[in-house]
Amino acid sequence: MTLTRRSLTGAGVAAAAMAAFPSGVHAQGALPAVRTTNGPVIGRRDSDISVFKGLRYGDDTGYRRFLPPRAPRPWTRPAEAFDYGAACPQRGDEPNQSEDCLFLNVWTPATDGARRPVMLYIHGGGYSTGSGSHPLYDGTRLARRGDVVVVTVNHRLNILGYGAFARVAGEGFEDSGNLGQLDLVLALQWVRDNIAAFGGDPARVMLFGQSGGGAKIATLMAMPAADGLFHAVATMSGQQVTACGPMNGTARGLAMIEAAGLTPATAHALKTLPVDQMLAASAARDPVQGYGGINFAPLLDGRSLTRHPFYPDAPARSAHIPMIIGNTREETLAFMGNDPANAGLTWETLPARLTPDVMRIDIAPEMVIEGYRRMKPDWTPDQVLIGATTAGRSWRAAVIEAEERAKQGSPAWVYQLDYPGTLPNGRAGAFHTADIAWRSTMRSRNPGNGPGAQDVSNAMADAFIALARNGNPNHAGLPAWTPYGLEHRETMLFDVTSRMANDPRGDEREFFARIPYIQPGT
Repeated sequence: MTLTRRSLTGAGVAAAAMAAFPSGVHAQGALPAVRTTNGPVIGRRDSDISVFKGLRYGDDTGYRRFLPPRAPRPWTRPAEAFDYGAACPQRGDEPNQSEDCLFLNVWTPATDGARRPVMLYIHGGGYSTGSGSHPLYDGTRLARRGDVVVVTVNHRLNILGYGAFARVAGEGFEDSGNLGQLDLVLALQWVRDNIAAFGGDPARVMLFGQSGGGAKIATLMAMPAADGLFHAVATMSGQQVTACGPMNGTARGLAMIEAAGLTPATAHALKTLPVDQMLAASAARDPVQGYGGINFAPLLDGRSLTRHPFYPDAPARSAHIPMIIGNTREETLAFMGNDPANAGLTWETLPARLTPDVMRIDIAPEMVIEGYRRMKPDWTPDQVLIGATTAGRSWRAAVIEAEERAKQGSPAWVYQLDYPGTLPNGRAGAFHTADIAWRSTMRSRNPGNGPGAQDVSNAMADAFIALARNGNPNHAGLPAWTPYGLEHRETMLFDVTSRMANDPRGDEREFFARIPYIQPGT
């Protein structure tokens, strides 16, 4: 029995390919064929790159909702890995959604037994949305540029992957708060066991991810189950300092149960509730933050996650893992720059925009404005809004992680993207998502399309490839990149002409360091 929902219309061709190339090595023009630990699979060639889409690494979760993932049942007939697998159900317009969503994709120069570095990308979208099947993450050109094996992955999200119901619903929900993370662990185990057959090196697996993908990576660095499954990491505008505490998680679980029309006594009905009703329940008002829908985050459950990812220090279990930590200079322009209410601000109207749901820390707007008018006397109110929200809520976690790694004696390489992109309304800045490191190798255009954009993208992509290959991001296209230390706070500024800087925006960093920080949503 094959554990794929796609029809094997080409099973005869696939079987012939497997018979002709039993070792997984393919000839020119033939379908690339690989035997995995679960069963044989057939991919396609895209010029000089072999592509395998929709490889199943886990069983259908729809039949085992809120339970840890398990490996798929093995199959014997060759499965066609021609199309992306389904994404986790989610609010929004992500295509092809299903609870049967534990799939990954592989791009490789050749299934030839070579031991190439492996670059596994974890998608953004917080812990709620997205998939590894987005056209942005097509790995063809990255695999070709770096002679690396590229992997992207889908896993459970939102209420299905991070709904904290253990203390409310009891048996059968014990791991519900971290299922998305456990899915990623299972995917990494699949890579460990199978990637050599795709031309990759299981001893050189680098994780990289942007936004929520970076946060998931930071969480994996603190998870015992992930030990030994990856060997380098790069986080782009995505950090996880604290996890959601068990009682905050329980409050959110109760809010969703009530929004679904259930009670703690009937909470087990979540196991069979229609998916649309589940997703609607996740739109309940967040009882912890007091605004917006449920904010999903990994849970300090004492089972798969026994400590906060980067609090009170960097996790010792991942101290040996080389790490890149990065952010963009105007992160929050992506969230606020298109809002007409945030354009043309005056010093009189700015305080009303610096609300708790915007700043995400407990600080008076008047204190923020006074501080910035002293630090940045030439800035406009619009610049202060973006600068303060970036430094106070987005960049802050990156600084904390870099500091804790430095204290640990295993410092990270830190970067800031300065090269600006342009929003639809014409506002320019280095906004959130502009630092996705393989933009030079994707099929869609860069968000920053001015002179030098391709050079910046190439320099970033080559740094990530170097980290995957050598455990060090330095390469000939960059000035010498030194790790982050507490004395100088060394930071690579990626721009048309990239350069090293000591403690960029140090005045803003020191200003917000006076305010206690707990990661928003936790």
